[in-house]
Amino acid sequence: MVFRCLFCLAALFFIESCATLPDVKSIIADITSTEKTPPTIISAGGQLPPSKSREVINRLKQQVRSTDMLERHIAVMELLSSSPLVKGNKTSLLVDGEKTYDAMFRAIANATDNINFETYIFNDDRIGRKLADLFLLKQSEGVQVNLMYDSIGSLNTPVSFFKRLSDGGVRVLEFNPINPLKVRKKWLITHRDHRKILVVDGKIAITGGVNVSQVYSSGFSEAGEDGKEKEAWRDTDVQIEGPAVAEFQKLFLEAWKQQKGSELPESRYFPVLQPRGDDLIRVVGSTPGDVNRTTYIMYVSAFIYASNEIHVTNAYFAPDEQTIDALAEAAGRGVDVKIILPSTSDETLAFYAGRYYYSRLLKAGVKVYQRKEAMLHAKTAVIDSVWSTVGSTNMDFWSFASNNEVNAVILGREFAVQMEHMFQRDLAESNEVTLEEWKRRPLYPRMREWFAHLLSRWL
Repeated sequence: MVFRCLFCLAALFFIESCATLPDVKSIIADITSTEKTPPTIISAGGQLPPSKSREVINRLKQQVRSTDMLERHIAVMELLSSSPLVKGNKTSLLVDGEKTYDAMFRAIANATDNINFETYIFNDDRIGRKLADLFLLKQSEGVQVNLMYDSIGSLNTPVSFFKRLSDGGVRVLEFNPINPLKVRKKWLITHRDHRKILVVDGKIAITGGVNVSQVYSSGFSEAGEDGKEKEAWRDTDVQIEGPAVAEFQKLFLEAWKQQKGSELPESRYFPVLQPRGDDLIRVVGSTPGDVNRTTYIMYVSAFIYASNEIHVTNAYFAPDEQTIDALAEAAGRGVDVKIILPSTSDETLAFYAGRYYYSRLLKAGVKVYQRKEAMLHAKTAVIDSVWSTVGSTNMDFWSFASNNEVNAVILGREFAVQMEHMFQRDLAESNEVTLEEWKRRPLYPRMREWFAHLLSRWL
């Protein structure tokens, strides 16, 4: 926590440019109606003809209440995202770290050719050592393992931990090292890799909010290695099988190349992928840059086009004005807007900065809930019973403007139902924040919220 505060202050005074977020409404206004233009959809056999693409979208529309989420939001993302909408995927929801780690370890154990792993935090603890041992085992069996971890996120992990992996043949790359002498080009401490991506044999991808740390390993409070009780962490990942896996593989390899990683050994990174299910998926990768804040546009435009429900769960909620406006306007036009946020957090400034906006949201008709008895770390949303996202992106300026992030957007009624059930379970474990209650809170927390929101651009 101390380091985080110092990091924020350093960024506040030494950030090299004043980043801004794009005007989403202006972007949307420049996109004409897509009623006559079917979206581009890729299948295992290549791009679908326009008539088939229209059929796919029409089938989705018939499964849900009337919504603008499909054609109009798809058109925005098709224009701005380099990743296509991909048909024929199987999507498995992974609720909490225990299920995520089980899925990861199972996929890695069955790997036969290559493993690419990208993460923000890779801790030297029980889970981290178990995963490292498995990587070394697979490398010894002839499976090429490539690991990329963030320098800030894994700051507390000893160099010897990663050296052991390198000595065992694993290709290890530190993303944007803290020491500027290690990099050849322009160095920005604010540019971090917050993605969590595992791709196995180019056939299975897992992504979401779960880092490599034992804090995620149980849905219940448990004792840590220091003997002190640790609060349970609530998080969500998703496992994807099918043609969309290639889009995760591209993101990993592009990031590796941009970071000047060593040349990777020849491997079958892009095998022929057969259909595995019925879900349409767009892999939304975001990087810093004037036109690359794709996850931000994804969220704001989704809120703007929502017709029935917006159900969001997010760990670090310190939103900008456009996000607040989009949520408030949705509630004003009758959309059921519910947001589940933490009741406690490991990031104090971000926590209080988000609470600064509660009054405005509540007055607009947005329903705000605080998750109890768990450290909420999930970054998910389900909208209009057909559009879902699971990913690494927090709803704060830092995530939208300075980080490499990734979200899977899943279009499908069946997966949306699973997401909605998960949301309702979290809702049952949350306390609703009412406007009357919020108005009665003491002066001291109000002051903390006001001060924290002044720093929201650096949280």
